[in-house]
Amino acid sequence: MTRGQAPEEWTELLGWWDEQAAGMLAELADPATPAWLPWTRYPRTAGSWARRQAHEAAIHRLDAEHALAGADGPSAVPSLVFEPEFAADGIDELIAWMLPTRAKWDQFAVSGSLLVHAADAGRMWRVVLRPEQPASIEPVTSAFEADATVAGTADAVYRRVWGRPSHASVTGDVRLLEPLAAP
Repeated sequence: MTRGQAPEEWTELLGWWDEQAAGMLAELADPATPAWLPWTRYPRTAGSWARRQAHEAAIHRLDAEHALAGADGPSAVPSLVFEPEFAADGIDELIAWMLPTRAKWDQFAVSGSLLVHAADAGRMWRVVLRPEQPASIEPVTSAFEADATVAGTADAVYRRVWGRPSHASVTGDVRLLEPLAAP
């Protein structure tokens, strides 16, 4: 068997898998460790992988919890609430890191500004949209007159920007949310 190749026998496979997982965790233990990433905007470190995978797992867990509950309303999974700091980081992950790299901006004809406000985390973002152009995204420190607003707890806004059931308040021109749709 060569390195990285799984054994064919089931009894050997479980031990091999445990070794692979332990090796990966050891390599990724230091967030500053250099690492390959497919996303060009992210710092090429193990910490970037950890951040990306934490939000990937959180959103998929939310989906699984909704499926298990048999409902997709915002109150279907009351026991799963993301901490404000984590949820605000997930909002930032989508709108400041992933959104600008969207390849198909030419399919959006909306124009205006959007305020995204995670109140309990004390975080806000301004998203400026122009027809067929990449969005301009920046953190802001105070509210401003926006064409649309998504506001609420960081947990509610996190769920909303990732397209999941949410109690976030959405006001104004809701068409401005279309380009924010999670991949």
